[in-house]
Amino acid sequence: MRHAVIVLVAISWFSVLAHTQTAEELVNKNLQAKGGTDKIKAIQSIRITGKLRGRGRGGSTHAMVQENVRPNLVRESFSLQGMTAVLAYDGTTGWQIQPFGGHKDSELMGEDDLRNVLLDADFDGPLVDYKEKGNTIEYLGHDVVDGDDALRLKVTLQNGDILYSYLDPDTYLEIRREVQEFIRGSVRESVMEMGSYKPVAGVMYPFSISQGSKGNPAVQTTAIEKIEVNVPIDKGDFAPPASLKQAPKPDTEKK
Repeated sequence: MRHAVIVLVAISWFSVLAHTQTAEELVNKNLQAKGGTDKIKAIQSIRITGKLRGRGRGGSTHAMVQENVRPNLVRESFSLQGMTAVLAYDGTTGWQIQPFGGHKDSELMGEDDLRNVLLDADFDGPLVDYKEKGNTIEYLGHDVVDGDDALRLKVTLQNGDILYSYLDPDTYLEIRREVQEFIRGSVRESVMEMGSYKPVAGVMYPFSISQGSKGNPAVQTTAIEKIEVNVPIDKGDFAPPASLKQAPKPDTEKK
């Protein structure tokens, strides 16, 4: 009986080990498919321009620009009819301008708004150097995305939020990402689907992105027109305006 227990424990341990190795292998295949870590890390700045379209008869089209600078600076702008919304993070502080919601002055972000911006601020994404970032990854097996086979990874971020990353089994590129954010005891879920990958400086980027809720993932779509890498970007563009530097931070009660 003792021998049987030892054998069962050993089998269980090796199953867990194999599962972990499979997850690590898939992460490596994804990074290789994107161009390899050397080419990924050779990129120091990126500027993405395109059009963001809302779904439905009354959906509008915004011109969008996203700029990132290592290690974790991001600025996103969306323009329509002479107004421009801004979301930005300078590595310490998140701030925004939301004229479409009637807020024409800059303001500091609360936790709800900052969570999504922090995801975009991760220059290389959650899989690159995931251990150093405090993320953990599990391989959950095969799944189906729009009728096609996919490999499903569960990525638990250092802050406790969870990403489910779906990889194409042929290319190992990410085709879908489901996000679960845990904010003050509630769960906020969203979905992003990626496609039309093209190489830029040897690194593969999606040029077609749709986002929405889990039940309706295509609420808005983004058609990328141009991706420029290693372009000069003033880091001062990410910093909060002077009017915010002495402003009290909004309530960001921890979950």
